[in-house]
Amino acid sequence: MPVTGDVKAVDASQPGDSQVQVYAVAPRDGATPNEVVDGFLESMTSDDSDFRTTRKYLTQEASKAWKPSALTTVLAKAPNRSDRPSHEGDRSTTEVTYTLSGEKVATVDEQNAYQPLAQTDYARTLHLVRQNGPDGKEWRIDIVPDGLVLGQSDFKRLYRSVNKFYFATGRSETQSTLVADPVYIRNRTDPVTGTDTVTQAVRSLLRGPTDWLRPVVESRFPAGTGLRKDVISLTPDDRNVLKVPLNKKADGAGQRSCRMMASQVLFTLRDLTSARVEQVELQRSDGSPLCVLGSDQAEEYAPDGSSGGPDSQYFVDAKKHVQRIPGSTRGSGKPEPVAGPFGAGPARVSEVGVARDEQLAAALSEHHDALYVASITEDGQLPAPAVTSKADGSEDRLTAPSWDGRGDLWVADRDPDNSRLLRLAGGAGKPQEVTVPSLNGSRIEGLRLSSDGVRIALLLKSDGHTTLRIGRIERQGPQDKQRVSVVDLRQAAPQLADVTAMSWSGGSRLVVVGKEQGGVQQVRYVQADGSTPASGVLPGVNQVRAIAAADDEQLPLMADTQGDGIVKLLPGDNWQTVLKEGSALVYPG
Repeated sequence: MPVTGDVKAVDASQPGDSQVQVYAVAPRDGATPNEVVDGFLESMTSDDSDFRTTRKYLTQEASKAWKPSALTTVLAKAPNRSDRPSHEGDRSTTEVTYTLSGEKVATVDEQNAYQPLAQTDYARTLHLVRQNGPDGKEWRIDIVPDGLVLGQSDFKRLYRSVNKFYFATGRSETQSTLVADPVYIRNRTDPVTGTDTVTQAVRSLLRGPTDWLRPVVESRFPAGTGLRKDVISLTPDDRNVLKVPLNKKADGAGQRSCRMMASQVLFTLRDLTSARVEQVELQRSDGSPLCVLGSDQAEEYAPDGSSGGPDSQYFVDAKKHVQRIPGSTRGSGKPEPVAGPFGAGPARVSEVGVARDEQLAAALSEHHDALYVASITEDGQLPAPAVTSKADGSEDRLTAPSWDGRGDLWVADRDPDNSRLLRLAGGAGKPQEVTVPSLNGSRIEGLRLSSDGVRIALLLKSDGHTTLRIGRIERQGPQDKQRVSVVDLRQAAPQLADVTAMSWSGGSRLVVVGKEQGGVQQVRYVQADGSTPASGVLPGVNQVRAIAAADDEQLPLMADTQGDGIVKLLPGDNWQTVLKEGSALVYPG
């Protein structure tokens, strides 16, 4: 039970059930202004086609001008309306104004991109007029803000998160890898376009990446490519083959480009349909096949860049050496020392980061003042430090290292006199300082690189609190003289006042350990865009110091705890102790 913090009122209503469907009801004859406003707000939570019924609460002019798809504002709870509108009380009045209020927590823009916000007050006005109707005088709304206003429970019922996929820029075709771009689409049918979820997802994919990700990814679909005009629904056939008719812009695409286009569609739809799409056939504007790609053939572009084999786990044992748990054992195998100086040499290490190909590892010295890079598959001597820190205390020195999907090594020096983020291309050579323009005085306490190499998760400390931010990695210039920066930091867990540990868990999801204001420690999943999945909260575990997850969701979640050692969590199970002695467990990356 919490022992600190204020007493809070709890909303007893159940969260939105995606199987529940709300049907819009038109205003009754003689409806009062209160009934018109309440009916309009309720109707916005429906799947009303083109919001035809919802628009009946508006005047003709307001109905034509209202753009429900312009923006979706998400409030902590359903919007409140003022009980006593202005101008009410005089029976002869012909207009009234209501105030809609609430706590704004997020928005979804026209690109379907989710943007979390620190809870802020929301206030908008609805203006009603009394006009002549077919059955006499009637109240209708004549001034209404564009977009939808929904409480969180209705938003979760109506929308679902979908990852679109685009290719990381600046890589050769043989090294091309897909990057997840999360968006929110309607759960059943989009009221504005009348399209189902599969068609919505494909249309969104063809429109291109969201603004935040656009500078570092590209689509293989030629500019202007869209679905053929007569396409209103995309449905896999009984062999799980999806045929996608495209417009003329794609007619001239070559086979290599077409296969890459088809892989974007396959991965976008992978978790969207009840029956997995096994093959995609892209069609020209005349209906002839452009190319066909099966799901197994698309694996060469897999977002996690994996070779198909399970990842091993690595940790620091009680003697301060690095050991490996074979990946095929799902965290239950017998640990074995790695080869090289980290496994049995004289070096005593405190943290380890293993390259994704499991050939090299980077390890911190016992007191966090030096970073070494060495092979873990061949014997050798401990090399000279690749990075050193001159800070006085270990808590002000180097962070745990992390490798990106391009084979580069990253680490941060927390030295108050020389705070910096560093990158070693290929894990070797002179460290390059990476600029982070939007730190605003915050200090990097931890970092983890995504497998695609275009995003970085940072734990930033400021004013006594540590929060989670996601940054976009931009690279300029030739490979040997690249200038790298981390830009556009955005919140990834705004509901947590303090985050103590985190790890990537797939293409656009992270597992985090943290506390809400005045709350207790919890382990939960968050999306890279800052939204929270419906099944985000995980079983509790005590005093977690570090967390590790793999891109493969079937591999166990691992945690380093203060009292129980290293523990693991498999899907549908409870936490189990793996090792009583050991710390700093990581998956490659």
